[in-house]
Amino acid sequence: MPAEIDFCNAAELLPLVLSGIRARGDQPEVLVLDLTATSFMDSQGVRLINDVRHRLRPGTQVRLVARTEGVTSRVLELTGLRRDVPVYDDLAEALAS
Repeated sequence: MPAEIDFCNAAELLPLVLSGIRARGDQPEVLVLDLTATSFMDSQGVRLINDVRHRLRPGTQVRLVARTEGVTSRVLELTGLRRDVPVYDDLAEALAS
């Protein structure tokens, strides 16, 4: 995911994520969104993640990777999304769980 997710680019990211899923040819059982490079995210980033979740096949698990310290992790916590979607410290951990 990009360095910033906000009102300027969130709407453009949804079709990119969904086309990446469709390019695989099938719905994955698990989708991991790597936010470690994302240093800024506002409520539009949360909305993007929720929009992706709701467009996936029922039962598909969404996992996030975010740095423990920083704005992105704080936004996930403050909005309550962290309760609904597992957040991991690194990509290997998210893939292994």
